[in-house]
Amino acid sequence: MKQVTISNRFMTLMVLDYGATIQKLLVKGKDGEFTNVVAGFNHPSRYRLDENVLGASVGRYAGRISRGGFDLDREKFFLYQEDGVHLHGGKEGFHQKYWTIDEVNTTDNPFVKLTYYSKHLEEGYPGNLTVSVTYRLMDNALQVIYEGTTDRSTVINLTNHSYFKLDKDPFIDQCELQLNCPYRLETKENHLPTGNLIPVRKTDYDFLLPRKIGLQRFNTVFVKDLGNEKVAELRSKTSGIHMRVYTNQPAVVVYTPTEFPGICFETQNYPDAPNQPDFPKSVLRPGDIYNNISIFKFDLQT
Repeated sequence: MKQVTISNRFMTLMVLDYGATIQKLLVKGKDGEFTNVVAGFNHPSRYRLDENVLGASVGRYAGRISRGGFDLDREKFFLYQEDGVHLHGGKEGFHQKYWTIDEVNTTDNPFVKLTYYSKHLEEGYPGNLTVSVTYRLMDNALQVIYEGTTDRSTVINLTNHSYFKLDKDPFIDQCELQLNCPYRLETKENHLPTGNLIPVRKTDYDFLLPRKIGLQRFNTVFVKDLGNEKVAELRSKTSGIHMRVYTNQPAVVVYTPTEFPGICFETQNYPDAPNQPDFPKSVLRPGDIYNNISIFKFDLQT
């Protein structure tokens, strides 16, 4: 397992080739000390046994797909499923693959670029797909760019699965959360979407204005306000670190685990879009380029 570290005067990022994983992201707090703001393991070998997809790149389709597969161009493609749900790319998704470290740049805006080649019918998906992720430090921001090309029509939905925790407190309850998301997807008990969008205003999911997370826990698909690239904000008064999340994607899956404190902002397309005709299209055609850009910007608030 290979590890790459890049730094600027604001941040340090450690990336693994296994799963194109963000292992650590160090950000300076109000006390002048650096805080690792993502959950992860110190020893890279532990990621091979990780069941929480810590910091990894998820694909070929992040989130859930129903019906044991999907129809594309009048052909049925069958996917691995458990209890009727295909999750995060299948039995062995991109987060369980070794990516190739293509480039490491150590200039003022350092970056590392990794690529993965997914063969036709890997996990049941059509098309030979080449994907890349570029992690770039731009002053006090981490930019994450996923790109993909294919030789035949396929579906794609990539995301990063980092669990953020902005301080050393044992809980995230005290952190303030704001979501620039006026709707969420209605889901069934197995978290598959019904196809309906539900307004969040004046419900437990209303974080249109910042408030403490408290006891609220999430496994929720929020629909971004399309007039604004900013999708979320997270603040810790303990560390003084304030994080803003921007994306060109239409949704963010907000997820909080039960095993440890942390919160995911999985910027992506809607889950089950291949089977939901009213959802944003997830099909990638030959000659087109899949492009998912997200920015995680950090500031200090005293």
